[in-house]
Amino acid sequence: MAKIYNIYGTNAHSMTLSLLEAINAISLVPSGANIDLKPNLVVAGSPENGATTHAGVLSGCIEYFRENGVKDIAVTEGSWVAANTMSAMKRAGYDEVCKRYNVPFIDLKHEKTQRVNSPIGPLEICERSMNAGFLVNLPVLKGHCQTVMTCALKNLKGCLPDKEKSRFHSLGLIKPIAALGSVLKPGLIVVDSICGDLDFEEGGNPVHTNRMFCGTDPVMIDAYGAGLMGLELSDVPYIKIAEKWGAGSTKFSADEIFDINSPETAGNYPKPSGRVASLTRRVHEDSACSACYAALVRALNTNRKGQSQDIYIGQGWRGKKIPDGALGIGRCCSGADRNVKGCPPDARSIAEMF
Repeated sequence: MAKIYNIYGTNAHSMTLSLLEAINAISLVPSGANIDLKPNLVVAGSPENGATTHAGVLSGCIEYFRENGVKDIAVTEGSWVAANTMSAMKRAGYDEVCKRYNVPFIDLKHEKTQRVNSPIGPLEICERSMNAGFLVNLPVLKGHCQTVMTCALKNLKGCLPDKEKSRFHSLGLIKPIAALGSVLKPGLIVVDSICGDLDFEEGGNPVHTNRMFCGTDPVMIDAYGAGLMGLELSDVPYIKIAEKWGAGSTKFSADEIFDINSPETAGNYPKPSGRVASLTRRVHEDSACSACYAALVRALNTNRKGQSQDIYIGQGWRGKKIPDGALGIGRCCSGADRNVKGCPPDARSIAEMF
């Protein structure tokens, strides 16, 4: 399935169910296979802070696969070296989900490992993840202080023992992440982009896109995610390296991107505060949906030239006069003499207009 499916909204559980139903996800699962769900649980933080996968993504996956006959389901993750996985899972609400559905949570920090050959030499990977019948990767699309972005490929780092995680950092992260993606290949990726952090993996500056998307190619997913964040592939070098090493393809067309519902379903963007407010001080917003406004915020974060001009965005500007010289974002502001087309446009397209 070299395609990507988008859905907009605010309820992670129902959005996940709709995504899995739309792609007939059960058809991807080998007969009799167990399913491991691998979220992003880097630290003990609230998903609303933009760092970790929402609990509703887990419950949606569990409910869908259970209803389609899969009984052997587990949640598996290992937080980063400095964090306690079990504390993190409770903070994110995973303990309640696991209890409700009687699903085990497995801390990969305590699992056996196996040595796997990769393009950069042997890697130590958790045996549980390597041998899962069907591994479902549930990353958060967000910024990262060292790799600029983290999504499908980098989320697999949680399948390493702590010693190997530390070694990845000593090697500079880029090539190790690409190498890991070439040998550990989930059967499905469901991306939580409801409110990923703007530029830091631990959260703190969440940007509410109220969007989720899914696919089966982690390189394609990451290339698409980079565009949503206003980044070029050259900004996130491990994506192209992973492609070179056979992890997937960066090439896709608009015909391979499908929207399950309208971006307007995402709802209006919440009142900005803190970092986001400083980025958007010259933005004239009127009833902007989350997907469109979040794309603008990310574009302003990657190309600061946008902060020096007046920008108009939102459904409230439909059919209204927008001042000459101002930039209009999306279809709702098509009356501007300078307009970024799309509904919603991605952050990369917006940044190029600054």
